[in-house]
Amino acid sequence: MTGSVVSLTTYPVKGLSGQALDRVELEPGRGFPMDRAFGFARADSGFDPDNPKPLPKDRFLVLMVDAALASVSTRFDPETRILEVIHGDETDTYDLGEADGCEAASRYFATLTGLDEADLPRFVVAEPHRFTDVSVVSPDLMNAVSLINRTSVEAFAEAIGKPVDPMRFRGNIVFEGWPAFSELDRVGAEIRIGATRLEVMMRTKRCAATEVNPETAERDLPVPNLLRRTYGHFDMGIYARVIEGGPVVPGDPVTLVEG
Repeated sequence: MTGSVVSLTTYPVKGLSGQALDRVELEPGRGFPMDRAFGFARADSGFDPDNPKPLPKDRFLVLMVDAALASVSTRFDPETRILEVIHGDETDTYDLGEADGCEAASRYFATLTGLDEADLPRFVVAEPHRFTDVSVVSPDLMNAVSLINRTSVEAFAEAIGKPVDPMRFRGNIVFEGWPAFSELDRVGAEIRIGATRLEVMMRTKRCAATEVNPETAERDLPVPNLLRRTYGHFDMGIYARVIEGGPVVPGDPVTLVEG
């Protein structure tokens, strides 16, 4: 069973928009490059950068709670820590390597999401800790790569009679060509993507974040309920850990390792 990579996307700041990549270099146990390495923790999150512990995703600014985050596009450079926030024809720039820039960005996102002065979020990083949704499950899953089968998304859209953008599911690797939802039955199996090798670890259970239209920032589609009503589960996509690294580019084959 072979498909092909459609797109590669990293989400360096948890909850903010993704950044398309032309190529990635995957490494064993390291997850997707810079994915969810940064975040805006809520004032009462309890996150300690000096002693990082996995926390539930709602302790951060996330689409599950804050649909307004989808109303802006962002671009973040992990090396310079410059964050660009694009809204309409305007672009604001924040230097998240400096305290003043972090405070200004926190105030911007607090206003955007309707938080009070006392509830200003805090920009956080604690490398190699990642703020992935399933970090609370295990260290391996904290560093897993998320994959979405576009064929499954298309089948879901046809079943419910509404268009569904694969970007709702915020996957790192979108691929196509496998039978719809066949990936969900491959937990424990190995797959090859280009020169890399990965082990499927878990199905991805979907939350209210997928209700948010990535273009309009409106909660216009109850995706989890529709998945349950249509298929009897809440799952779309899989998590996999890298066991043999290498480069991945769009167009690379995605092959199930039989047996």
